[in-house]
Amino acid sequence: PRPSTMKRSWRSFISMQRFQVMRRGSMFSGLPCWMLLSIMAASRLLAVPMALVVGGAGFVGSHLCRRLLQSGYEEVICVDNLQTGRIANVADLLGSPHFSFFEHDIVNEWPVSGALHEIYHLACPASPVQYQKSPIHTFKTSVLGSIHLLELAKEKGARILFTSTSEVYGDAQVSPQNESYWGNVNPFGVRSCYDEGKRGAETLFHDYHEEYGVDTRIIRIFNTYGPRMSAEDGRVVSNFIVQALRGEPLTIHGDGTQTRSFQYVSDLIEAIVRTMQDGVPHCPINIGNPYEISVNDLAERVLHMTGSRSSIVYKPLPQDDPCRRRPDITLAASVLGGWKPVVGLDEGLSQTIAYFRHLINKAV
Repeated sequence: PRPSTMKRSWRSFISMQRFQVMRRGSMFSGLPCWMLLSIMAASRLLAVPMALVVGGAGFVGSHLCRRLLQSGYEEVICVDNLQTGRIANVADLLGSPHFSFFEHDIVNEWPVSGALHEIYHLACPASPVQYQKSPIHTFKTSVLGSIHLLELAKEKGARILFTSTSEVYGDAQVSPQNESYWGNVNPFGVRSCYDEGKRGAETLFHDYHEEYGVDTRIIRIFNTYGPRMSAEDGRVVSNFIVQALRGEPLTIHGDGTQTRSFQYVSDLIEAIVRTMQDGVPHCPINIGNPYEISVNDLAERVLHMTGSRSSIVYKPLPQDDPCRRRPDITLAASVLGGWKPVVGLDEGLSQTIAYFRHLINKAV
């Protein structure tokens, strides 16, 4: 074989040994500790990374797939049921020999042959408009989807990350919210399918690590925005921008004094990548931007930045809509190599407005 092929085969062999070492009953279990550590250290240097991104055609998932490919991953497998994800989000990646797409619903098991190093569980609609369309399926995606992927991680010896949400804090009674806060969640309401599904999935990730030694990671994502958001997903940033660009009234639910903290998608992706590095704890980690702004102020800022003359209309506040949302990211900064958001709100909004302006002009 050619040298490149030999190198790849050697890397694959070393990589497989690393994960065999980690599994109980392995053929390597009788080797001296120093030898096992040497094999695992060599695998980190030589292993060709192969990743499974579930929900990879969605807003965040498509950005993650690109980042992994840019980082030199040998194979990125993207799985999405296209409930809210779109092929258009990954269309430019389909020609890459290192990228593959499969339409599949992770509520059902999905076998993967060959080596697998990393699994990213991003599946689940994230906006109330979308996840309330089929609440039972939303709950299943978080819980059954997590079970299927955790079993796959256990089988492959893969590291697995779960993208949880700030919604596990519910209508928080403390601000900012840190990871030790247990939350104030209604388990019997219109948002429960999402909130409790994510909380249940966190429990599964905790227990699979404790009982089976699965190498788990959990992040709690706060409001995120940026290019490749869907114009129809119902999130406040995309709603305001699209309404402003179309000259439609901006819709605010409630009196607009409720606050949110918005992070740009590239900051989130950087945090995800860092979370999958060695030495990161298995506990939940808040990922968000601590800059807090009222919904009223966000609407005014969008109107100013788009140059729109749209009016603002107020509608009733939905059930269990949180009054304040602001992350404490002290833990993230400590365990993720000093990670912090670097994209300011005006810069991020400018990029997102340009994206939606292009989409709307293209559709005309």
